[in-house]
Amino acid sequence: MSRKPIVRMAELEIAPETLETYSALLAEEIEASVALEDGVLSLCAVSIRDHPNRIRILEVYTDQAAYEAHLQAPHFLKYKNQTAGMVTSLALIEVDPIAMRAKP
Repeated sequence: MSRKPIVRMAELEIAPETLETYSALLAEEIEASVALEDGVLSLCAVSIRDHPNRIRILEVYTDQAAYEAHLQAPHFLKYKNQTAGMVTSLALIEVDPIAMRAKP
């Protein structure tokens, strides 16, 4: 039986005065997650060009267990705790992949 990948989209709004600090913490968390967690296939964060405090993150995990493990990882919990007061809005959207490719 093959594992079904989990793909999610996170839409966040960040308090503008904390954006620089938030972005550094997010980059640190993404680096650690991809390097340390086998089940994290991809994490891509972007900001909306004319609204840089609106962040979008595309998350790809090998399966549901990998996603749940990610939520308990020390580096993710550190990120959540340190950015809690910076995030003014958060929506987690379940999405289904249509076509996803990356170069090795």
